[in-house]
Amino acid sequence: MRILVLIPFLLPLALVAQAPAATPKAEPAPKATSVKPHAEVKVGTAVEKMELTGEASDFKVPAGTKLFVWTKVWEAGDSATVVFSKGKATTKVELKVPHSPYRTHAFRTFRKGDDGSWTAQVLAADGTELGSAAFTVEIQ
Repeated sequence: MRILVLIPFLLPLALVAQAPAATPKAEPAPKATSVKPHAEVKVGTAVEKMELTGEASDFKVPAGTKLFVWTKVWEAGDSATVVFSKGKATTKVELKVPHSPYRTHAFRTFRKGDDGSWTAQVLAADGTELGSAAFTVEIQ
């Protein structure tokens, strides 16, 4: 009779003792990024709340106006460079890229004599072109 009273308590213990030991789970492999380094590039008249305003490809502006290159960069490393170029004339702006994707911007002040066709290139730290935008400037 005593054994019948103890069976409900001993049966779960017997089943646990026969269960195989849990194998430790393997660490998940680091997630491989399928995103290739690239950048979205836009040109405009201002950046507000990390978004470009006044986006265009042709600008008629007074001398002393800043034009902004807004970019969203993927897998560029720790930094990127925005290169404004018109023929042989270039202006370079270094930007920090703490994570991916990352939105950032650079600007250049356009003065008399800066009329013409311009290109803004975004380059990775190793010099690889990530993206570009072409625009024209007419100084009034």
